[in-house]
Amino acid sequence: MGALAVLILPLLVVGVSGIVYIYRSVIQLMSKSAVRSKVVVITDALSGVGKECSRVFHSGGARLVLCGKDLDKLEALYDTLNTTADPRATFTPKLVLLDLSDVNCVQDVAKEILDCYGCIDILINNASAKVKGTAQNISLEVDQKIMDANYFGPITLTKALLPNMISRRTGQIVLVNNIQGKLGVPFRAAYAASKHAALGFFDCLRAELQEFGVCVSTVTPSFIRSDHIQPQPSNSDSSIWKFFSRKLAYGVHPEEIAEEILRTVSRKKQEVFMANPIAKSAVYIRTFFPDLFFAVVAAGVKEKQKTEDEK
Repeated sequence: MGALAVLILPLLVVGVSGIVYIYRSVIQLMSKSAVRSKVVVITDALSGVGKECSRVFHSGGARLVLCGKDLDKLEALYDTLNTTADPRATFTPKLVLLDLSDVNCVQDVAKEILDCYGCIDILINNASAKVKGTAQNISLEVDQKIMDANYFGPITLTKALLPNMISRRTGQIVLVNNIQGKLGVPFRAAYAASKHAALGFFDCLRAELQEFGVCVSTVTPSFIRSDHIQPQPSNSDSSIWKFFSRKLAYGVHPEEIAEEILRTVSRKKQEVFMANPIAKSAVYIRTFFPDLFFAVVAAGVKEKQKTEDEK
């Protein structure tokens, strides 16, 4: 009986793993089929998440409109997509120069985007301008620039493309947000404020557009990382706060986010929160035990300032 149990356990593990693999493969195929021939606009397509979204949706047969601030880099992305995908199953992407921080030009660019295919099925708002520093040391000009790139730019583009979706009574808008749209992190005041504002706007928009058949989705990862390796703690990272902040900052890989955005689009999910348990716990603590959350954050800031003074 003991020998039989030893044999059954590995077979069970292999069987379950196989079922999970098959399930994920089927879901991925279904997700890609859902975007086949759809017109998908991706803003900031040159960022890590933007590139991965471009790859995933292009391989799924979507008709892409890729937006970015650098034409040379857009063309490089264009070449990469065309050389790595089957030309018989994909469409050639359209390239559009777009700087979301230049709000005055967004309306004109929106017309150019519509001219590509005459309609928009899916808009992926993927703004990512960041700044780090204390609130009193960040100038109002920088605050304005961050708000333009992360809030005013995306909502201006969304409002310009909305009439097309409403008239057709179909479409989906995806906001790629950040955990800082749910809680504020010290030394990121301008960035957190822009992400809070964007999340609030699209939450309201979701309810307003329901009667028109237009879906609004928000995908909120924790901090986005560029590799699969978790940063190793240094010898000085011994306090509870440093452990907490390091885990909070351990984010999601762009490839994972792109795959989740694809599933969100195919299933028309309204809200997705991608984060490790530590980051999720921080959001829940902020909601239900705000005094505790603020005390931990304040302690962290005080410790950081003390460390800088000692240096």
